[in-house]
Amino acid sequence: MRAFSFSHLRSARRISSLAAGTALAALLLSGCAATADALQGEAAAPAALPVAAQAAIARGPFVSAANPLAVEAGMRVLARGGSAVDAAVAVQAVLGLVEPQSSGLGGGAFMMHYEAASGTITVYDGRETAPASATPELFYENGKPLPFVDAVLSGRSTGAPGVVPMLALAQKRHGELPWGALFEDAERLAAEGFVVSPRLAGMINGDAPQAKTRWAGEYFTKPDGTRYQAGEVLRNPAYAETVRRIAHQGAGAMQSGPLAEAIVAAVHEGPRPGALTTADIAGYRPVVREAVCGPYKVYTICVPPPPSSGASILELLAMAEQTPDIDKGPDSPEAWAAFGQLQRLMYADRDRYFGDPAFVSVPVAGLLDPAYVAERAALAPALRGAAPYGVPAGAPNVGADATREPAGTSHLVVVDARGDAVSMTTTVESLFGSGRMAGGFFLNNQLTDFSMVPTTPDGAPAANAVAAGKRPRSSMSPALILDREGRLVGLLGSPGGSSILAYNAKALIGALAWGLPLQQAFDLPNLVAKGDGFGADTEGFPRAVRDGMAARGVALRPNTTETSGLHGGLWRDGRWDGAADSRREGVARTQ
Repeated sequence: MRAFSFSHLRSARRISSLAAGTALAALLLSGCAATADALQGEAAAPAALPVAAQAAIARGPFVSAANPLAVEAGMRVLARGGSAVDAAVAVQAVLGLVEPQSSGLGGGAFMMHYEAASGTITVYDGRETAPASATPELFYENGKPLPFVDAVLSGRSTGAPGVVPMLALAQKRHGELPWGALFEDAERLAAEGFVVSPRLAGMINGDAPQAKTRWAGEYFTKPDGTRYQAGEVLRNPAYAETVRRIAHQGAGAMQSGPLAEAIVAAVHEGPRPGALTTADIAGYRPVVREAVCGPYKVYTICVPPPPSSGASILELLAMAEQTPDIDKGPDSPEAWAAFGQLQRLMYADRDRYFGDPAFVSVPVAGLLDPAYVAERAALAPALRGAAPYGVPAGAPNVGADATREPAGTSHLVVVDARGDAVSMTTTVESLFGSGRMAGGFFLNNQLTDFSMVPTTPDGAPAANAVAAGKRPRSSMSPALILDREGRLVGLLGSPGGSSILAYNAKALIGALAWGLPLQQAFDLPNLVAKGDGFGADTEGFPRAVRDGMAARGVALRPNTTETSGLHGGLWRDGRWDGAADSRREGVARTQ
């Protein structure tokens, strides 16, 4: 096995080029001191890698997102000379209208931005924050945690929205077109109406309690008292007015004035009103962070740092490099069984240690240290039942976690004509967020991403406990894939709650280790192994593979978490191999 040293990746610095005869890269960890140790061992040279080293920059136009109307909006911006960030703003504005069950202006996001000319990677953290009044017992009532559904539907679940301020900051730095020109499609579709998709219709008429609130009822019910169905035209004049305000006034329109007041008014309604204030909303600031990057095969994978859980994917990929069975391919029960067991180990560590780095020390360097990775990977073959968490270097004394991450997220990728790129995961948390609305959009229930129980019986605090001004831990892990020269060759991500980590890892292994076209990698059956069970797209696995996995202690049962919605692309043979998860309604377009 190859040994890797560590070095530091700064957001304004290109990933170092490496000679072809050396290993790809050192692990590049946010907050770790550079060691400059020479890499040991020979470079891996898989026989049939799906991504060839390119002689030129991987350029767009390229957009992949969860709704064709949003993709069209992004492509139109690119056609006018817009940047990847410009297009991402337009895509998000339309997604918040046509796919409100997943993301929107009232939510948050993580964005990975790649600048082709310099090789610079910048992370934009638009995760929501808890109000100044929040306490660790935010979701307690009569001395006990609220039932989860009651917490989601309460006003207490909404944090200060982050996606619009984050996009405004990124667009100020990387935009080419005027901010106000990026909302035209969203405003037109909201005012004139858009055709309700089958997926949205299913959510409108489904069992999610957020679809049954008074706000959702008023929005989704026609004058005749019935609810909108697929193929019918839905108008949202309030949303049209909201995006018109944001286009003319910038992010400030969301953070003060009538929109901020409307958000607070909705949050303060019963049952169980929240304490978010206009001062909390006005005081929200996105954070620019440094990427966490690590090697996999002959690539470098870059993800956001905490409070994102992206580094957990790097831990799993590092363990996979220590696990020869993984490379046996998608028809191998040994490969799938090993993948499941490594997930158990990854999730045990993630659940124990990850939280907002402004409030808790997250041992990212320790989790990715080669010796620790080897120690964890060695546990996988004999693992039965729930995996124990490890104790990496730098691990703080934190307690058990009691966080639940429900469905309701989206992912988009954009590459512009310069080769600059965005990989962005965005969410309102649950389906339709809290079910409350303001300005024609749903409010997030992001604060239920905190641990519902702040301490263990012995008093040790959970890393992801609620605190004033704190950002909840997130599974959102938008990824960039670089070649050995530090050039972009791919980008991807997925929704799925805590299963995002499994979905992204599956796609990366399928494309980069198993050599599959990206669409085939996305469409592989999902396997999610957390705790003592293995949730899966069971019928998607051939009987022989299922039986072989069961013989190795990996007995599949139906996946009960949110399904995947992978979107992304790989640069191959001078073109984008774009893909959109067939489980959803998205498309990938290059022209």
